[in-house]
Amino acid sequence: MRISELSAESGVAIPTIKYYLREGLLHQGEQMAATRADYDASHLRRLRLIRALLEVGRLPVASIKRIIEAVEDESLPIHRMLGVAHYAIAPKVEPESGDDWQAARAEVDALVAECGWNVGLDAPARDELTQTVLRMRQLGLSTDLSYYARTAQRLVVEQEIGTIPFDGPRDAAVEALVLGTVLYGKAFDALRRLAQESESARLLTPE
Repeated sequence: MRISELSAESGVAIPTIKYYLREGLLHQGEQMAATRADYDASHLRRLRLIRALLEVGRLPVASIKRIIEAVEDESLPIHRMLGVAHYAIAPKVEPESGDDWQAARAEVDALVAECGWNVGLDAPARDELTQTVLRMRQLGLSTDLSYYARTAQRLVVEQEIGTIPFDGPRDAAVEALVLGTVLYGKAFDALRRLAQESESARLLTPE
């Protein structure tokens, strides 16, 4: 297809497609003439991935480039490729100094070990959860998150991971991971708030 057709199919403006081509985010089409290239389904998939990373993942172009490089590196195992994307979309939390942070981190590490999860020590989610546990401690809230961990494990196994096409194109797998991680997370958070409102009404509203 011509670039105009690629634009129509993808919903991405031609100048934006040309920018992605210049930046190396989108691979070049097959050159058919001096001023014409031909594009195919792989370009549509890549544009979908870029849009997912930009619009859903809210990632800067530099981070998207790192993910695209991982996608294109066929020697990189699927798990590590997905890890590049997973770490890129995670909130960045700066570890704090002091014994309180270390105690919260030890609690998080113990929970991860208790769950039997194979998670890197540098996983951004460890620091994110450590910060959350620290704030909960400071506010006098319970930090027993075992139930939440079991729920997360069940959701991931039964719902989220099953949506990732591991045997398909690599960029499609990354797109599914990003969309699933961000959107299922937002949906679950919204459902919790709806359930809280309903339970409050049941307990506190006179019949």
